[in-house]
Amino acid sequence: MTRQAATVSILATGLVVAGVIAASAGIPTRDTAILVAVTALGAGAAFVAGATVLRRFRGRPVRVQVLVVAVSSLLMTVAGVVAAALAMFISTHDLVALFIVVAVATSMAVGAALQLGDDIGTATLQVGHLARTMVDGGDGPARVTGPGELATLATELADVSARLDESRRRERALEASRRELIAWVSHDLRSPLATIRAMAEALDDEVADDTATVQRYHRQIRGDAERLTALVDDLFELSRINSGAVRLGPELVSIGDAVAESLAGAASHASVKGVRLVEELADLPAAEVSAREFSRALNNLLDNAIRHTPAGGRVVVRSGRDDDGAVLQVIDECGGIPEPDLDRVFDVAFRGDTARGRDAGGGGLGLAIARGLVEAHAGSVEVANHERGCRFTIRLPA
Repeated sequence: MTRQAATVSILATGLVVAGVIAASAGIPTRDTAILVAVTALGAGAAFVAGATVLRRFRGRPVRVQVLVVAVSSLLMTVAGVVAAALAMFISTHDLVALFIVVAVATSMAVGAALQLGDDIGTATLQVGHLARTMVDGGDGPARVTGPGELATLATELADVSARLDESRRRERALEASRRELIAWVSHDLRSPLATIRAMAEALDDEVADDTATVQRYHRQIRGDAERLTALVDDLFELSRINSGAVRLGPELVSIGDAVAESLAGAASHASVKGVRLVEELADLPAAEVSAREFSRALNNLLDNAIRHTPAGGRVVVRSGRDDDGAVLQVIDECGGIPEPDLDRVFDVAFRGDTARGRDAGGGGLGLAIARGLVEAHAGSVEVANHERGCRFTIRLPA
């Protein structure tokens, strides 16, 4: 309802109430109409005067504005009562008595208005202090006294401050992660590039001229080039994930087929590493996933598990279902991750301790990419320590 409509409704309600009171008291209709008209004229004149004064006081302290409103309301009441009294030819004695009552009521109303103005002013100062402490990182006042609207505003400001603090914390963590990523990627780019350059110069200068050495140099250059290509692919994929530009591929396969394909590819890696790949597969929900994106996420988890499991160990892959959908688990024997680092496992460029990082390979992007691709399927992935290693759990809605 607009303010104009509300005002009209209030005026109409007042007229109806006045008419009902007059009818119940047996006042003739003509006298009622004259009384209402005279009162409305007197009160209307006072209303116009009060509104004009209030408009000129805009921008003044709220204490002054509340006082103007209270005085204007009293003036409208007094003007209406005086006009009605004159119309009804009330005696001078009764009119003086009426003015005495109005004077007492006015003093009480002005005092109440001043108190209300002080309360609003105090609450406004408290809200302003809260807003300033948001910038300085403080908690602000415990509570705001005064009107409910200002208390609600203070609560909302405190909530916004908490969200801003959390956002700043995430931003700082992200910035630290970016710096760490740049350091890792710079290192991982520098080593193979230096090797490629040294071997290429050796071949150009014919320092290596026997067939076996030339072939070995060619294989090394090709291997390092493939490592660089994989790193660039990971960076591109991570960029798509962080920018929200991940679009699942059009080729869809069942979850069971995707798991079987990833296990087939990981078997050779595990064999070379001397790790036993154990399959404990149960029925999965009849749901489809993007072949490329989901397979890459699962491959990254399997590659991570096999790489960090020592020779002679085993990696267990379990699948099943729960009330929400599919559940996949990759369990390794890496020795576990320190509890403080568990929350950072999926961070960009995280590699854990130095020993773990030296043989990690890549730019520490595999798990971050895996999480982003699983979440693109509306799923989740989490990690926990389990016996002699870690357990990565993927959950996908059916």
